[in-house]
Amino acid sequence: MGEDLRATAVIPQLTTHWLGRSYHYYDTITSTNSVLKDMVAQGIPAPPAGTMLLADYQSAGRGRLDRRWEAAPGTSLMLSLLFRPDWPGQQALWLTMMASLAVTEAAAGLGAGPLGIRWPNDVMLWQDGEWRKWGGLLLEGSVGENGRLQTIVLGIGLNVNMTAAQLPQGITPVSSLSLAAGRPISRAQLLVDLLARLETYYEAAQAGQTPQPAWQQRLITLGRKVSASRPGEEPLVGEAVAVDEWGQLLLQTGDGRVHAIAAADVSLR
Repeated sequence: MGEDLRATAVIPQLTTHWLGRSYHYYDTITSTNSVLKDMVAQGIPAPPAGTMLLADYQSAGRGRLDRRWEAAPGTSLMLSLLFRPDWPGQQALWLTMMASLAVTEAAAGLGAGPLGIRWPNDVMLWQDGEWRKWGGLLLEGSVGENGRLQTIVLGIGLNVNMTAAQLPQGITPVSSLSLAAGRPISRAQLLVDLLARLETYYEAAQAGQTPQPAWQQRLITLGRKVSASRPGEEPLVGEAVAVDEWGQLLLQTGDGRVHAIAAADVSLR
């Protein structure tokens, strides 16, 4: 569904107070995360918290570990959001928790399902007897000398109305929301819903409420045997038993030891 995602079409539909209100739309861009980070670095003027960059097509879209994220124009949601949280550095993953919850709940509200989250940042759907990835998050932040987060740029990429022929090929099975639902999905409605939910989660976090319990319930990784790979290290293989309050994955290996993993490429086995 190639509906209009320009500011004049979407802003009147927003129910948020500040998130997405500074709205920048591009037909084509290199990477929404890269451009928003440049805007923050230049700081003239300083973009406010809640600034959103949204593009119909990215020529150099990125996922975690510098993987490319590609999508044909008119098929997906590709956006970046700016936050200025002043949180301890270890709390950054809270934004990943909140965003993946907001995306999953917004999609469920449009009738898609079953839906889940693969630790730490992939949104998944159940199709043809297996979990398939339909989106992911990319978090890039800056920490001040006091160890507190100054800015976070949160990138969100979602396969909304991609056909089977348009889906990228990779190790992880992939799909799109429309393929799972069996009908086209309104990108604008999905955007409006996820922004509203994310703003609510963020304001609750600012008041001290953790998203961890709700996020843990949505994780499809827990209770499964997984392999966690980190650059320059041997993969850790074991059972994903839980996540801690900061979102680190607790992986129990065969020797009974429990390892807290803050960042890794995790695959289900």
